[in-house]
Amino acid sequence: MANEPTANEKVPTLGVVLAGGLARRMGGGDKSMRRIDGTTILDRVLERLGPQCEGLLLNANGDPARFDRFGLPVVADPVEDYPGPLAGVLAGLDWTAANRPDVEWIVSVAADCPFMPRDLVERLHRARMAKAADLAVAMSAGRTHPVIGLWQVAMRDALRHALVEEGVRKIDLWTARYQVATASWPDKPVDPFFNVNTVTDFAEAERLVWQLTDP
Repeated sequence: MANEPTANEKVPTLGVVLAGGLARRMGGGDKSMRRIDGTTILDRVLERLGPQCEGLLLNANGDPARFDRFGLPVVADPVEDYPGPLAGVLAGLDWTAANRPDVEWIVSVAADCPFMPRDLVERLHRARMAKAADLAVAMSAGRTHPVIGLWQVAMRDALRHALVEEGVRKIDLWTARYQVATASWPDKPVDPFFNVNTVTDFAEAERLVWQLTDP
């Protein structure tokens, strides 16, 4: 991309927190509003991601008023029938294009990852630029986390076509069309991409929070 910052400069990036899931394995409701050591998972995500971004946006379906206290824009999936996180990414891309035309990148993160790394955006951009890649995703313990990645706002029309016209739902099927870089983090003492999907995961998160070096 023309006039892109170097690897040592901050690339303007909007943070999109994907909170649109149905949380079936947690009995429904907003799992991101559950508390770990007295603090909601969503508060933890926002506190870690906020300083890394030019602004934050929540992707969530249903009544947006339940997130009023966060003071952030809330956008619903632009595709019907809850097609998954790609729809949330598209919501973020569309909102950024309409409201922040100065920003060319978004970073998507899951709302159920309470231990998100504080250097996520910087390291994803560094990996992307080193490989001259189109996109970048996070990795830990040898496993990629495609929900957590960088997306070009200019890709929104291609993504919309894939979702609406082609019925693409899996992120990996979409990203396979592009060159993708990965940035890797250690999973000890705590995997920064540990996500809370079940009651068992929630209990594990309560245990892990005491092992954080940057709580």
